[in-house]
Amino acid sequence: MTEAVQGVAGSRVEWPAVRPEVVAEVVAGLSARLQKRLDGAAAKLAERPVERTGEDWRIAVDEETELVLHAPGGVVATSDDVRCGCLLAPACVHRAAAVTVCPLADGEPPTEQAEPAEQAGQAGQAAPGLAAGESPATAPVPSPGAPQGDAPASGTLGAAERAAVAQLHRVGSAVLAAGVGGTGAVLQAELLRAAHRARLAGLHRPAAAAVAVVTRIRAARSGEPDHRLADLVAGLRELLGLSTALSAAAATDAAGPGVAALRGTARQVYTAAGGLRLYGLFSEPVLTATHAGVLTWAVDAGGGLHTMAEIMPHTDAAAAAPQAVGAGNRAVRLGDAMLSHREFTRAGLAVQGATRSAAGRLGAGAAVRAVRAAGAAWTAEPAARLWAEPPAAQVARALGAAALPPEVRPAGGELLFLDVTLLGAVPYGPGGEPRLLADCGGVVLALRAAHDHPGLAHRGNLALLATAPGLRLRVIGRLERSARPELRLLAIGEPPSTQPSSTQPLSTQPLSTQSPSTRPAEERAPEAPSPSLALPADRAGRVNLGLERLQTADLTLPPRDAAPPLDAALPLTAPTAGPLPPATPVHLLSRRVEQAVTGGRAVLALGTGAARGDRARLRSAGLATGASLLEGLLATAVDQPRDVFGRVVADDHGAFAAAWLAAAWYEEELASALCATAWTQEVPGNRS
Repeated sequence: MTEAVQGVAGSRVEWPAVRPEVVAEVVAGLSARLQKRLDGAAAKLAERPVERTGEDWRIAVDEETELVLHAPGGVVATSDDVRCGCLLAPACVHRAAAVTVCPLADGEPPTEQAEPAEQAGQAGQAAPGLAAGESPATAPVPSPGAPQGDAPASGTLGAAERAAVAQLHRVGSAVLAAGVGGTGAVLQAELLRAAHRARLAGLHRPAAAAVAVVTRIRAARSGEPDHRLADLVAGLRELLGLSTALSAAAATDAAGPGVAALRGTARQVYTAAGGLRLYGLFSEPVLTATHAGVLTWAVDAGGGLHTMAEIMPHTDAAAAAPQAVGAGNRAVRLGDAMLSHREFTRAGLAVQGATRSAAGRLGAGAAVRAVRAAGAAWTAEPAARLWAEPPAAQVARALGAAALPPEVRPAGGELLFLDVTLLGAVPYGPGGEPRLLADCGGVVLALRAAHDHPGLAHRGNLALLATAPGLRLRVIGRLERSARPELRLLAIGEPPSTQPSSTQPLSTQPLSTQSPSTRPAEERAPEAPSPSLALPADRAGRVNLGLERLQTADLTLPPRDAAPPLDAALPLTAPTAGPLPPATPVHLLSRRVEQAVTGGRAVLALGTGAARGDRARLRSAGLATGASLLEGLLATAVDQPRDVFGRVVADDHGAFAAAWLAAAWYEEELASALCATAWTQEVPGNRS
């Protein structure tokens, strides 16, 4: 069967994925002359139509030349799977252009998968188990050269590791100095080659960081809609930070858990968790350039969070969102449980022989047994204790979790569980864009869509909620780090009941001095009608905002012509905020950090004169350290060695990378501190 697919101009996901080491190998086989033509050849090839026949992708380069990509399972695994019919093959530019256009495959290369332990509860023995949603053929496994066992090695760095770290840092520094515009296919392949060498040496975390940087650079160069400059900055900061820390550990022959965390692991380590009583919380769609599916969250009887995933690759961008939404109706892969992910969010599971990773993902090994059980309301234990933690403490926990590696980050560490009252959509922030605001115990926060894809229900649900100011909700969201409180909504539910007790004594204050809220019930004016949720019974009082669409009938709104009593509190449509606190000019440093990533060292060096005022403003705002770091960054950008004729001599960009890394980490920590401060009620700009 032959299926014609559209060319990938603007979207490369219709091509098969390719292993990063294949890209490095094919590009390395080009001559210097052909390497100069590679970027142009890749741009032309991306516009060519593609035909898929089974596991072969065929591209007609011209009337006489055909390019074939053999991709079993949608992944080009070896360089021999890229075949070209031209006379220069295999050292032709067409093969290199093809692997440059293809998206990079995630995870480790497929090798033989070890069978999960039959007895997950054996003392001192880890039960690797497969994560829910993973098959034995696609589960990440240790690569050749990796330390034996699932646990990362904690000894000193060996010679192979030191050489791999040095190459990663050198190429990463060159990528930073070149900027997005200067990091073409050849330099990308150099970084992928360094990543492959690091992976073979057992440095899985730095290798994954390098591949992520290449993926984000490709997204930036092609103008993909999901590209975020902040993600690219974070990726480069992670890569250079890891290589710098590992270089320091190598210089001092350090060992221990710190070095093991820097190395990372090839796959998640699953340990025995015994019996678990799980209560479903919510599900969220997962949508990336290469994968789509659903992630479901559950809480156990002790208040711990767990996840189960149903995420699969996709080869068509148009079908990615429907695949993510449809995954919510697929069965939970855990024992013999016969319920879908969406059903589980309103039900429960009794699990025996459970296995769990450090990040909270539940394994689906053969020894796991699970049966359906009753769920629990968000207002009842054990789910209710998630909302008992003060918001400021939750924000501090989320910021701390974001700084940890993903493989050891506590499950749900980035989630916030809040009780809010909607204020309506009003202008918010420096740009004055309309945002749905909510009051959370005196803190005014902006509620944002968790994902902006039009095929998901997030944006439509948020627009409907904006029509109900005064609506009280119990919400789950992901913290958006910002100088103002912001939350990306994932799920909403009915709030806890706040009916006043009938046994409270009447006040002895004179009626003339009592406020409307403290007067006796028989003397108080009737309360104004307020909006409320009116969900069907099968919703169990909660909505997964990315998978389920709210309807107008799901909200009970007061009549438009109903005038509230004079002494009743009106629903707020705008926050009654005081004067905003003076803005900390952290952007003066962050824009230079971002400018270095986009334009490179040369572009940053051109702005040294204009940056004098920025340094003065930083010092006047009390950010003397930031001013010094900015000065050092600009100085290293300008300070390049030259020969006797005044021509710039290439260097390793080590000093520039070190100065940029210091400024980037300072900006990161300062942004986290400002975010934590914004969530405190003492900030003058927040409602009290």
